[in-house]
Amino acid sequence: MRLHPVLRLCAAWLAAVLLAATLGTLVQTQVNLAALQALGAEIPLALRLRTSAQDLLGFGPGWAGVIAAGFLVALPTAAWLARRRPAWRGALCALAGGVAVLVALLVMRQVFSLMPLSAARGVGGMLALALTGALGGALFAALTAPGRRRGG
Repeated sequence: MRLHPVLRLCAAWLAAVLLAATLGTLVQTQVNLAALQALGAEIPLALRLRTSAQDLLGFGPGWAGVIAAGFLVALPTAAWLARRRPAWRGALCALAGGVAVLVALLVMRQVFSLMPLSAARGVGGMLALALTGALGGALFAALTAPGRRRGG
């Protein structure tokens, strides 16, 4: 049984959101832990893993909401543009995912007059978070590629 095309798109969008939000949460956690370590804190692997799991449950859902809002506009737009340039589909969706995260971060900076995500306070962290969005966009492109059929 095949999934209805709209359900297939929704499932791909959800998978992209979950991937980007999970990776983004882990980036945020590890940047915070690295900052604490730079101050002299000792952070054993068990603490890193426990903190990562707690952040996935606590911070992750909110970050997923931010990602979902950005991807709701960015990924369908990229897919629409890819109809004109099918060879660019993967790159367009990845670019759209990365840009969606960057725009969300910049909007948050404007709304809150500061960057609420400590990982995004530096260029490196902001780019790392954008990369997680790009990976989500690339997953969306792969799951919605023309000719790809998935069972239901």
